[in-house]
Amino acid sequence: MFASRILRMAGGAGHAGKSSTAELHYHPTHPVLRYSATLLTGGMWFWMLYRAREDGPVLLGWRHPWEGHGHGHDHDDEADHHHD
Repeated sequence: MFASRILRMAGGAGHAGKSSTAELHYHPTHPVLRYSATLLTGGMWFWMLYRAREDGPVLLGWRHPWEGHGHGHDHDDEADHHHD
C-alpha cells in the first residue's frame, strides 16, 4: 500500500489507463521568443568571454591585480612629473 502511494505521487503509475510511456507533445515556440532567447544567450556568452579575457589571468592566479592593467601607458612617469 505504501509503495503504491509513492508511485502515484511520483507519477509512475499512469493516469486513467494511459501508459507511463506516452509520447510528449511540444508546442511550437513563438518566433519572437526564440529570437529573443538567441539574442540574450549570445550577449551572455559575449560578456562572459570578454570578462574572461580581461580578468582571466587574475582569476587563474597568473597575474596579481596590482601588477598593472595592460593599457600601454606607464604611471611611474606621471608620478615623477608631479613631484618636480
